Amino acid sequence: MSNTFGRVLCVTTFGESHGPAIGCVIDGFPPGLEISADEIRHDLMRRATGQSRWTSQRKEAEEVQILSGVFEGKTTGTPIALVVYNTDARSKDYSRIAEQFRPGHADYTYHHKYGLRDYRGGGRSSARETAMRVAAATLARKYLKRVLGVEITGWLAQLGDEVCDLNFDSAVIPTNPFFCPDAEKVAQLESYMKRLWKSGDSVGALVKARATGVPVGLGAPVYAKLDGDLAAAMMSINAVKGVEVGAGFRSVAQKGTEHRDEITPEGFESNHAGGVLGGIATGQPVEVAVAFKPTSSLRLPGRTVNAAGEPVEIITTGRHDPCVGIRAIPIVEAMLALTIMDHFLLHRAQCGDVAPQQPRIPT
Repeated sequence: MSNTFGRVLCVTTFGESHGPAIGCVIDGFPPGLEISADEIRHDLMRRATGQSRWTSQRKEAEEVQILSGVFEGKTTGTPIALVVYNTDARSKDYSRIAEQFRPGHADYTYHHKYGLRDYRGGGRSSARETAMRVAAATLARKYLKRVLGVEITGWLAQLGDEVCDLNFDSAVIPTNPFFCPDAEKVAQLESYMKRLWKSGDSVGALVKARATGVPVGLGAPVYAKLDGDLAAAMMSINAVKGVEVGAGFRSVAQKGTEHRDEITPEGFESNHAGGVLGGIATGQPVEVAVAFKPTSSLRLPGRTVNAAGEPVEIITTGRHDPCVGIRAIPIVEAMLALTIMDHFLLHRAQCGDVAPQQPRIPT
């Protein structure tokens, strides 16, 4: 019931962290897009573990099988089914916590909601599920770029107390394992992570993403707002505790004269609204910032209770990220792409015969 995203473009994911496979079904995707398993795997490897020493060392092959919805290399308009088999799960690492609730995890809530839980890596609540969001978004991103010219860029804006994007160069982002846009900052982040790794602790992160080329008009009032759906999409990602669109919480301290994004015939003077007004895209870049909490799986001892309600000490073994935000950039990009494409298809279904209105403000 709660495993499907989207209104027109519907993406349903399935599978657990340590089950035999994870997968998704993409329903409502338009026909005619050329796509290959290699393209999808390329994006999966951007979010995969084991790509650097700063992430979990679980190393999945991420080989994608396209089971349906693609014929002779093109989407057919019918449901697209994708599956990725898990090849490097180590369930025995979690046997010690089968009867314990990890603080900061979904163990306690899953146990009370369902009466049981898959303790192997968190089961369904594991970030492993997000791989299929990235897989589905490979198609969405390619379609958006081809049809609308939409470009989506995500980056690490802050790691713990280290701000990473004061000097922004998008060309630098794919050149380092942090997705950091500042080349001179990378060495500092490596030193920071070394100290963090030695301490056994973890830290949170701020991830930002921007979509350019989004046409004016996407979104709808009240219950189908583009920014409302975007916020929900980001909050659905594991470990997310805060979402901002545009100026976000900074708008609290702004005066109205600063925040209101004045308009001239040459275009908007600023973009504090993050590319959305009244729930509808302005044609400006859609901008979102997402806060990720520190990883809760730690090798440092902590207090918890077991399934019998008794106090116990817990140490989480296994392979874990000291900062989940580092690998989250492709996931944030994916949810931004899926949200925009869903709204594009929704807009086309309702307003496909509406002529563009004048004046159109340059963006």
